[in-house]
Amino acid sequence: MPIKRLLKDSKLNLKQQEMLNAAFVRTLRILHLVDRNDALCEMVARKIMEVGAASGATDPIVVSEVAIKQLKIS
Repeated sequence: MPIKRLLKDSKLNLKQQEMLNAAFVRTLRILHLVDRNDALCEMVARKIMEVGAASGATDPIVVSEVAIKQLKIS
């Protein structure tokens, strides 16, 4: 799973990591992405990390929705 690798190298606390992971899983589900080795999943993971860091949001739904909008995928 691409986001777990990114989270492992981050300085985020466990609660933040869990929130970003939940946002990632939700986003993949909405986009119907299944293959975690797909380059698109890596792009989604990086966008989730970017949105989470920039917004300071604590709600995975909000992070997911913003990431989808920024990726211009829906």
